[in-house]
Amino acid sequence: MTHDIEVRATGHARLGSRDVRTLLLSALGGALEFYDFVIFVFFTKELGQLFFPAHMPAWLAQLQVFGIFAAGYLARPLGGVVMAHFGDRVGRKRMFSLSVFLMALPTLCIGLLPVYAQVGILAPLLLLLMRVVQGVAIGGEVPGAWVFVAEHVPASRVGFACASLTSGLTAGILIGSLVATGITSHYPEATVLDFAWRIPFLLGGIFGFLAVYLRRWLHETPVFAQMRERRELADELPVKRVIRDHLPGVVLSMLVTWLLTAAIVVVILMTPTLVQSVFHIDRETATRGGSAAALALTIGCLVAGLAVDRLGRARTLLPGAVLLLASTYALYVDLVAGGQHFMALYTLAGFFVGVVGAVPAVMVAAFPPAVRFSGISFSYNVAYAVFGAATPPLVSFMASRLGPMAPAHYVACAAVFGGIATGIYLLRTGRTFYER
Repeated sequence: MTHDIEVRATGHARLGSRDVRTLLLSALGGALEFYDFVIFVFFTKELGQLFFPAHMPAWLAQLQVFGIFAAGYLARPLGGVVMAHFGDRVGRKRMFSLSVFLMALPTLCIGLLPVYAQVGILAPLLLLLMRVVQGVAIGGEVPGAWVFVAEHVPASRVGFACASLTSGLTAGILIGSLVATGITSHYPEATVLDFAWRIPFLLGGIFGFLAVYLRRWLHETPVFAQMRERRELADELPVKRVIRDHLPGVVLSMLVTWLLTAAIVVVILMTPTLVQSVFHIDRETATRGGSAAALALTIGCLVAGLAVDRLGRARTLLPGAVLLLASTYALYVDLVAGGQHFMALYTLAGFFVGVVGAVPAVMVAAFPPAVRFSGISFSYNVAYAVFGAATPPLVSFMASRLGPMAPAHYVACAAVFGGIATGIYLLRTGRTFYER
């Protein structure tokens, strides 16, 4: 099997009505599923108080909750490899529907779990189990969603299709932030601990089952249907074939995933906390800045996707990585100088984080259809588990040695290596900027 099979059999340049419906339902489901995955982190304080002994120090309880949260990341590679295996063998749609179901069910269950005061040590164990199932689900959802939309749309619209899905995922972060802010601002702390903490999880479960229902209206991808008809499906363990025959694609995908995790984790997730603890910006301003950056990110993803379809993957990713680097440095230089232009520069940096919208198009092109799901899933989930877990402590260590500019230095390293990897890969494979 070669890359000669197009990302889609048809060559129409326009998105049809079915394509639009597929993108909308996929992005909506992705947003709701990513909301389910991240809402956990917005209630770590409350979960620490409720799911561990009352006499346990607050810092230790919160550390335990963060450990449970991290378990979801560690479970991602397992879920991704297993679900991708069946996605390459039995169909993309089945796994696409299964992943959102596996996310909705444990999210709903978290909202119904008994707390430590009711069942003792069983409470945190059940919470850990639910978090592991969430990790398995998200490990299959993100790569599966990229493959699903890429193989549905015309070949000349793959960039926008993948970026729209990525935009939906980042919108899930914004939704989670807004819901958490609404809960904590509307209810007093005692009420939140009593029952209100359950609301966002129950809502996430309900919305997740709604996404399961909506995905019933989606169809199997034309590419997979064509491979099944021609009997061109992988005849061995797909991930084994990926590692043996497509190692350069794996390395490329891991490096651009590092770029993605550095941009999202440092600029979007860590910066609102860092500007408070390191640069002494008030919480309200930091929160507004984070929301503005997240909103700009969703727009930036769509712009990056359009650029991929118009200019090509490398011509989008390379300048985008440079702009991400420059805007992140501009933000942190301003913060060091007092943060006079914090809101504007943070919004700008959030927009250029949108270069991550080009990353899935690069990964989709790195693997042939027969092992595409497994190739992306293995590379993305292993890299995300490593870099996602390592980034916060590594940035903290760098800050102790290099000072407050350390986050910008870290993002710059990821941007440089991700950009270089893309250029080398394209030169080595002899592909033009327009090939898929």
